[in-house]
Amino acid sequence: MALVSAAPYLALLGEQDADLKSYALTSLNGVVDELWAEIANNINELEEIYEDKNFNKSELAALVISKVYYNLGDFEASVKYALLAGDEFNIDEKSQYVETIVSQCINIYSSLSQKKFEDSSANIDSHLSDIFDKMLNKCIKANELKLALGIALESFRLDIVISILDHEAKSDEENTINLINYVLVCANSVVKNISFRTSVLNSLIKELLKLKENQDLFTVFKIIVQLNDSSIAVQIFKNLIENGEYLIAYQGAFDLVNSSSQELLDSIISSLKNDESFNSSGSREAKLLHILTGVPTCDFNITFLHKNNNTDISILNKSKNLLEGRSSIFHSAVTFSNAFLHAGTTDDSFFRNNLEWLGKATNWSKFSATAALGVIHMGNLGQGRNILKPYLPGSSGSAHTRGGSLFALGLIFAGHGRETIDYLKSFLDEHGNSAGNKDSEVILHGACLGCGVAGMGSNSEALYEALKVVLYSDSAISGQAAGLAMGLVMLGSGNEAAINDMLVYSQETQHENIIRGLAIGIALLNYGREDKALPTIEKLMSQEISILRYGGVFTLALAYAGTGSNHAIKQLLHYAVSDPSDDVRRASVISLGFLLIRDYTAAPQIVELLSQSHNAHVRYGTAMALGIACAGKALPAAIDVLDPLTKDPVDFVRQAALVASGMILIQQNETTFPKVKELSTKYADTIRNKHEDALAKFGATLAQGIIDAGGRNVTISLENSQTNTLNIRAIVGLTIFTQSWYWFPLAHFLSLSFTPTAVIGVRSDLKIPKFSLNCHTKPEIFQYPLKSENSKEKLPDKITTAVLSTTARAKARAKKNQPKKTEEGNESAEDKMEIDEEEKPSVDTGKDEGTDAKSNNEPPVIKYTKTPYQIDNLSRVLPAQSHYVAFTKDSRFVPVRKIRGTGGIILLQDTNPNEPAEFIKTVRQLNTTEAPLPEPFTLSGNDLEDE
Repeated sequence: MALVSAAPYLALLGEQDADLKSYALTSLNGVVDELWAEIANNINELEEIYEDKNFNKSELAALVISKVYYNLGDFEASVKYALLAGDEFNIDEKSQYVETIVSQCINIYSSLSQKKFEDSSANIDSHLSDIFDKMLNKCIKANELKLALGIALESFRLDIVISILDHEAKSDEENTINLINYVLVCANSVVKNISFRTSVLNSLIKELLKLKENQDLFTVFKIIVQLNDSSIAVQIFKNLIENGEYLIAYQGAFDLVNSSSQELLDSIISSLKNDESFNSSGSREAKLLHILTGVPTCDFNITFLHKNNNTDISILNKSKNLLEGRSSIFHSAVTFSNAFLHAGTTDDSFFRNNLEWLGKATNWSKFSATAALGVIHMGNLGQGRNILKPYLPGSSGSAHTRGGSLFALGLIFAGHGRETIDYLKSFLDEHGNSAGNKDSEVILHGACLGCGVAGMGSNSEALYEALKVVLYSDSAISGQAAGLAMGLVMLGSGNEAAINDMLVYSQETQHENIIRGLAIGIALLNYGREDKALPTIEKLMSQEISILRYGGVFTLALAYAGTGSNHAIKQLLHYAVSDPSDDVRRASVISLGFLLIRDYTAAPQIVELLSQSHNAHVRYGTAMALGIACAGKALPAAIDVLDPLTKDPVDFVRQAALVASGMILIQQNETTFPKVKELSTKYADTIRNKHEDALAKFGATLAQGIIDAGGRNVTISLENSQTNTLNIRAIVGLTIFTQSWYWFPLAHFLSLSFTPTAVIGVRSDLKIPKFSLNCHTKPEIFQYPLKSENSKEKLPDKITTAVLSTTARAKARAKKNQPKKTEEGNESAEDKMEIDEEEKPSVDTGKDEGTDAKSNNEPPVIKYTKTPYQIDNLSRVLPAQSHYVAFTKDSRFVPVRKIRGTGGIILLQDTNPNEPAEFIKTVRQLNTTEAPLPEPFTLSGNDLEDE
């Protein structure tokens, strides 16, 4: 029979006999969850019993009090008394109360432990520590190691992390590597304190190097990129070369080139060259240094883009013919579209075939057209200077052509500027003080942008000082580019002196262009600094000048890029609805895209309400935020939010929606995303419509270039697939691309975010062998979209013939009386249609008999097929496709590391090096002019006598 009242037990609490009190408390503990409301009336009496020092069951009284407060919803008091309950609080008890209190205790402990990491004098209650330790040990005993590591990381207990990894390494090294990778992911996503994260990363490297049989050095290279520490890389490269593991060294070098800063690479190269124990003249050592320069990577990438160029030039020609070339905005639109379509392909035939149209360019349109050559030849380090020679300073071209050519030179050497920075810097040194000369200012503008993009992340003090001289000349044209370039050169350095210089000058100058350049430059300086950037952000956001607040918003975005920081998102949403400046509000919403790079599926939900704002600038920002966060992801939910914005009454909102849709759907075809055709048609219709606004046409033309960028062989990838780190170059490119709102030539920076989607297998001699790989899907799924010139032209509609009602009735009667075809005879029309229908690619759309089985946020699922088709080395492999690509069994060429769903450059071990093999010539090799071999001849004795 269930007890209906606690009164008998409560009455016993007033007795003097300790045994009776103990019996009463034990009984109350058993019924407290049912009768807590009645017991709560005696809470003061229970607290007095707990405080009685002579009573030996005071901990049991604390437990009853804790349960009463728990049922009252006062978790703080409940936790307090649960801790005072000592051993009476059993964490092994399976109840909602215990789970809740333990969870609360861990949260409190984590918060206090984090404070103790920053301030060692902070104290943590010993009872709280006991519960934390008990829970952690429980997880470890149950083999829930990932849960234990997660709790330890959140509590900044590095000692526990190391202890778990060390213990696991003794029995299972392979599982230890999995746990280390898990900790690595958590360190990037959970740990917000940069100092603790650095300690974790350094410890992980030590743990990896301790392993004896399964040393995963590729994970070490991932961590080196995040630490930006050249000393560890130098030591590992030396050890690998000494031990004859040069293939792993080469693969690691390619990974570093793909994802690290120019400063780190320069530092590694310099340290290796100056190290006496490293023989830099040795063949393997020299090859390693050569790979670290980035030259082979650029050569392989442009070879892939050149060889597989699948540009649909008819789209570009139609847009050019429909848009008036004499209009600067339309000329620039086609220029940018052409640059994006042919980015990195080295195919500049469109310009050569349309010289008359190119001649219509004037002033800054001419600047952009010349700079477009830099995008087209990006990475063509061997031929870059020769291609631009007719346009560079010293030629007879206009100042805008010469300035554009210097910007183009920087774009060709983007991130690999060692060979050209001195050349570009010479123009800064020569003309840095020539304020007032319009031609010099234009050339300096191009030289500054070129220096910035070529020297990006180099942290070069000499280059920074040269740019500062240009800035101090106070020219609106060259000063804007100088401010931006200073940020690019010192990218992510957080140099306090540089930030101070730029902030002070931005408050002194009267030129808005210079202030804007400096504001974005300051944002670039604070890239990835998270909480360390807060003082700068607060300074910028407190300024009366709206442009500096605009810079403050981008500083917040870049400081916390990819972190998904709730604090930063709340701040941006606050500025988006409260700042008096439309520019700042637009920038705030755009900046949300940078924060949500890793959590892109949440982006549509977060910005959906903003997309319905009455403020057109906020709606513009919504479109661009989705374009940035979901770039290359083909997220249906993002396209659904953009759809109404493509029909927005305001022209620049439609422009942003069209551009963003191109960014999201880059490299998609009708099979993987059916709406691609509809949007491609929308771009063409927008350009064709004579009544459409110029800005919307500009956006549609750019979208055509973006969705088919790089000859349909590049994507916009904001994370490095090889190292799972953020792609700094791509994020910077998108940041400055958004500034093209004010200055069209900056649109070329979008090309920095293009990543070739290739599988490139190379031997140790850096030659690309011809061989095949298996792809376990159907070819139709990842094929290139059909070219418009191959599709049938739509025939004009026939004129509808008038039909009399009597004729219609007669035809109906005849049709009704016509006998149906039976199964014994010919098939019915319905059956015939089913038989004639072509087999569709194996794609699961998530729909089953009219019911949506999958969320709208999920793209179609591609099915794995046992019977693969073959693709060649140096072929296009999309990110989604890479999971289905595998090397053929018993292949002559074996990858140095397992292919884990990533493309890029793969070092191959040749199992039969003595057998002849076919190789693919790179663009650099094709352009290398070699003297012809002499004809064979025989030297006679007479010839010798003549000598």
